[in-house]
Order: sequence, then C-alpha cells, then structure tokens
Amino acid sequence: MKKILIIEDDQIVANIYRNKLALEGYQVEVTLDGEGGLKRMRTLRPDAIVLDLMLPKMSGVEVIRQIRGEAEFSKLPIIVFSNTYLTNLVQDAWKAGASKCVSKINCPPKELLELVRTVAGGTLPPQTSLQNGSAPTTKPIALSSHESDIAFQAELRNTFIATLPGTLKTLRTGLQSLIKADAEVAQLKHIHELYRRVHAVNGNAGISGLTLIAHMAAALEALLKELYEKPKNLNASSLRTVTTAVDFLGFLFERGTQIEKQDIPPTSILVVDDEVISRRAIVYALEKAQLQSVNVEDPNEAIKLLSEKRFDLVFLDVNMPGMTGYELCARLRSLPFHNKTPVVFVTILGDFDHRASSLMAGGNDFIAKPFLFIELTVKALMHVLRNKLQPAK
Repeated sequence: MKKILIIEDDQIVANIYRNKLALEGYQVEVTLDGEGGLKRMRTLRPDAIVLDLMLPKMSGVEVIRQIRGEAEFSKLPIIVFSNTYLTNLVQDAWKAGASKCVSKINCPPKELLELVRTVAGGTLPPQTSLQNGSAPTTKPIALSSHESDIAFQAELRNTFIATLPGTLKTLRTGLQSLIKADAEVAQLKHIHELYRRVHAVNGNAGISGLTLIAHMAAALEALLKELYEKPKNLNASSLRTVTTAVDFLGFLFERGTQIEKQDIPPTSILVVDDEVISRRAIVYALEKAQLQSVNVEDPNEAIKLLSEKRFDLVFLDVNMPGMTGYELCARLRSLPFHNKTPVVFVTILGDFDHRASSLMAGGNDFIAKPFLFIELTVKALMHVLRNKLQPAK
C-alpha cells in the first residue's frame, strides 16, 4: 500500500484530502505544521508528500529545502499547494525542489488524486478487484466516479456555505481589532490573525468549487502576508484596501456561491498615466490576476479609446499634464459606454487622506502611490467580480 503524508495546517481541508485518498487505497497521515511533518516523514517514509506552502512556524519552502537536503528523500515526490497571487513563493518552491505546484483554487480532491497517482502510483482503481488471481473484474456501483465526485463536492459546498455568516463575523471582528491597534506590534499580531483566517477561507472555498471566493481570498491573503512581512507598507491606502476587501468577501458570501457563475469573465481594463514606470507597475499588478489591459500616457488618446470601446475598469493617474484624472473622469462619464464604469484614481500617498474623503469627481475608488502590486491586484479583482455579479444597469 502506498503511503502519503499531507502537511497542511487547515484541519478541515487536510481531512477532506485524506479521506479521498484513503478511499482510493492509500495509507494517509496528516501533520499540521512543517516541523511535525519532517519528523513524521522520517518514520513513515512516504511515497509522496502533499504540502501547503503557507504553514505556520516553518514555511513550506523551508520544508522542501530540508527534505531535499536529506539524501534518502532527495527524490521523494512533493506536491505543493500554492497561492496563485504569491508568484515569488511559487518560484522559490520550484527552486527548492517541488515536483508539482498546484493552486488551491483549482485543485479539488479528484485532481489531487490524479496528481498523487501520477507521482506516486497506487493500488487498483477503486471500482475493480482481483478474484483468485484472475483479471480485474468491475464491481457494480450506484453512481459513476464522475457523478460521485460532483455529489461529494456539492456536499462540501453546502457545508462551507453554512459557515459563511460566522466566518464573516470573525473576519470583521479581526479587522476592527486591526483598525483600532495603535502600536506596530499589535498591528502585526492582528494582521497575522486575519491572514490565517483568510487563508482558511481560500482553502475551503477552493476545495468546495467556489472559485470566485477563493480568488478573492487568495489575493487578500497575499496582501496580508506582504503587509505582515513589510509593515512599513501598512498605511491609510493599504488599510483601506484590506477593509474594502473584507467587506467585499461579505458580498461574495451572499452573491458568489452559485456554482454556474464561478468563472472570471474576459476583462478589458484601461490604464492612463503619464509616467511609464507607474503604468508598467499597474499593468504588472493586473497581470497577477490574469486581467488584460490597455495602457496610454495621453489623456486625449484615452478619451478616443473610451469613445470607441467599452472598458470594464479604468485606472486614472490624478496628476497628468494637460488634463487631470478628475477632468478625464468627468469627460468619460459623459460617454454612453462609460457612465457607470468603475474608475480608480491613482494618487500620491501625501494626498490620499484628503482626496479619499473628498468628492471623487465621478470616481469609485482611490489607491496611493507607492502601492504594493498585490494591493492594486486586490482593488482590480474586487471591481471586476462586482461587475460580474452586479452588472451596471
């Protein structure tokens, strides 16, 4: 019997994967942190490891490095659960020696089973058996494997949805604690607690097939991780982004649970900024969420594009020569395609507090320079998903 070790700090997610693999004939054990996983690996001697990169105490990348540093486990297959929005961490995992990297957003139990079979092999398929040394014979079953997987995921989804009101309350309580904290040590404590809770939402939503919630939670998780690791980036702009993202998760908990509406539609975004570095930064941040964009430096060229094509979201620099972002926003609001298009103003941090509390000249949101790439990704994802679930009339 093949042995699989799962190193995953979310007990619910770990149990679901363990049960699926056990039903397929694998011996499966679970540990909840990297240190415990390394110890159990040495005694269990598994045929493959399934590892979450986002672990407490010791990161998944460090776990991989230690595994590869022990000669007898240097070739052990390691399947890694990653966060789509933490590209640097995923690259580090590949460099450390991961065999496969998969996103939790898109890896239901069935997909994990196929990966384990690929890297570790396994017993006969569960619907066959050997009788007296003869060839495999098929056992009658009530449901096909595909139907069984669909039914199982539907059960997971219903269970997850039932927990969402309590989850939202917990997230909002953690957010309020963060907002009220006035010392950096306290802020970091609350950021880390909020990050762990959002991490759990990401894993549970992904395994339940609710990819819209999983995408949003994954992006917010990545932002919180970066703020925890680089606390100097915690400012009025980033805190406002975290606040609106938690509120938007509440919106998704109500409107983003229909299984037939889990795809992110093709999106066209316009970026207008006279500074080439700023434009490139915005485009790069959008690409993290696989959002397509067109970028221009001239506001007049932007007006021409807006007159010819419908965009789903617009990012406008505030201070541009010849025409400010406010003036450009006022003009685009007069165009038939764009009277309701979400507009995000990009301004310098020193002006953020004043401008965020003033009338937005028809805009919907603000973000301050310098911004974290993932902060802008979170902003864009919120507006894109809101448009999908609540299209402008």
